[in-house]
Amino acid sequence: MTASSAPARPTRILVTGGAGFIGSHYVRTLLGPAGPGDVAVTVLDKLTYAGNPANLAEVGDHPQFAFVKGDICDVALVDELLAAHDQVVHFAAESHVDRSILGAAEFVRTNVLGTQTLLDAALRHKRPQRFVHVSTDEVYGSIDSGSWPETDPLLPNSPYAASKASSDLIALAHHRTHGLDVRVTRCSNNYGHHQFPEKVIPLFITNLLDGEKVPLYGDGGNVRDWLHIDDHVQGIELVRGRGRAGEVYNIGGGTELSNKELTALLLDACGADWDTSVEYVADRKGHDRRYSVDCGKLRAELGYEPRRDFATGLAETVGWYRENRAWWEPLKGRSTV
Repeated sequence: MTASSAPARPTRILVTGGAGFIGSHYVRTLLGPAGPGDVAVTVLDKLTYAGNPANLAEVGDHPQFAFVKGDICDVALVDELLAAHDQVVHFAAESHVDRSILGAAEFVRTNVLGTQTLLDAALRHKRPQRFVHVSTDEVYGSIDSGSWPETDPLLPNSPYAASKASSDLIALAHHRTHGLDVRVTRCSNNYGHHQFPEKVIPLFITNLLDGEKVPLYGDGGNVRDWLHIDDHVQGIELVRGRGRAGEVYNIGGGTELSNKELTALLLDACGADWDTSVEYVADRKGHDRRYSVDCGKLRAELGYEPRRDFATGLAETVGWYRENRAWWEPLKGRSTV
């Protein structure tokens, strides 16, 4: 076989945090029948309480898949991995707001220092050619009306959001200072299958399926925009493939609900009633009242449009948890917040 006829080498993508909820779905999508087909994926995951190898069972035998258990703060390991990969999609993060309120140190270590470790290795090796940094709408703070464009200032209120805002800024600084191809995405609240059951939708579903009460913060009036995991992965892939270096892209789902409205939908889906199944609890400290991202930039530049209808997506999510007790029941004991 001549050099000109040799098959092209696949793009080697390092996915940090790829055993978590969003990262594992991204990996399954990349290596599935609807994926690009020209990629090899290595997952780097520390397998903390929220990382689950079972999330990757579907691709475990794929010839273009590899798994490395390790910490993004491990300089030597990160150095070795980045030298061998063309692109990074960086999901790895501590992400639960309540845990960050109880103690912020691990959030700063993982979200800020871990991101810095990856970026420093990228500079040393002049690779990867692309670095997609996955962030959150929580970095913007709270908004009473309207929606945040990417140009709005960052005003985080929780330690979690502050650590993610810090990682966003250090990533973008590596583009502006060193020319590294960094692309940042900021998503609204995700939902779907395989989500760790400390987050609100799987927590409420699994509690209701077990006949337990669900805890509703404050007056239940806090508003979130809900994004199905399929649409989030769609947006990330658009940014990885055709996004611009040094840019931030908001990814939203287009369905705004108060926590009270969401609770009512989940009660109905699980056949439970409000009076016996809902327990009002003290509001979270510094609880942001409303999040809403403007996705106009992602639509205009890259053709993004949410595809998953929320009613259908929520029904499918409830059905998945109902049918997959063997996946979530062992995890409930880890969810102590």
